[in-house]
Amino acid sequence: MAECRCGLIGAGIGTSLSPALHEAEGRSQGLDLTYTLFDSPDLDAALAGAERDGFAGVNVTHPYKQRVISLLDDLSPQARAIGAVNTVVFRDGRRFGHNTDAYGFFRSFRAHLPDVPLRHVVQLGAGGAGAAVAHALLELGTETLSIVDPDETRSHDLSVQVGQKPVRDLRRAIGTADGLINTSPIGMHHHPGIPLPAELLHPGLWVADIVYMPVETELLRAARAAGLRTLGGTAMCAYQAAAAFQLFTGIAPDIPRMLRHLDVLLLQRT
Repeated sequence: MAECRCGLIGAGIGTSLSPALHEAEGRSQGLDLTYTLFDSPDLDAALAGAERDGFAGVNVTHPYKQRVISLLDDLSPQARAIGAVNTVVFRDGRRFGHNTDAYGFFRSFRAHLPDVPLRHVVQLGAGGAGAAVAHALLELGTETLSIVDPDETRSHDLSVQVGQKPVRDLRRAIGTADGLINTSPIGMHHHPGIPLPAELLHPGLWVADIVYMPVETELLRAARAAGLRTLGGTAMCAYQAAAAFQLFTGIAPDIPRMLRHLDVLLLQRT
């Protein structure tokens, strides 16, 4: 059985389902795959340690998706365009950065909200995941993307990067929006809450959240209570993991199987 070591570097990742998800798919593919969590305040040390120990690669999550770029030797064209990396592959003494978040969101959105209007979308969050989702939304056909972040410099810079007009007034922006997507960590178990006042959710709006633990965030719960169409983060998680699995192993994963397994894992956590 072929051996493959990979892992995840981030902060506050102790409850991540990535180890179980990747290891189960590895077993199904005949691999002796181990997936290790590096919950570390020192990105440089964690990355160097994984490389030194012979890992095929690592995923990178909050808060390191943009910071990791300076530690890499090369980027895929998509990661370079997005300005964020969530997958690092070690090969021939070099570190290659990739972004599978954009692919994950694109596939998830196409599968679950294929017919919603995309004339104007409001995005909450301008971090690494937000950069990937912004690119995916524009690829999906979004005409106007209003990006709002507590750090106005960050939201301004991402807006300019993707060719959109910076905005500051969330209430005004959402009043004319077709959809709302949360790419911030607000709603995660370690960052509970809702990223905007629930009263701003108006009829006809669709709402998506890339957080997948919990499956139903406070934002999604409020949106469903208002009768709005919603999309959670589960499918995005599985699709991006499948793309990372292929980068680590060189083997195409069974995506429907990974989706089913993630559903089982999430059910066990509830």
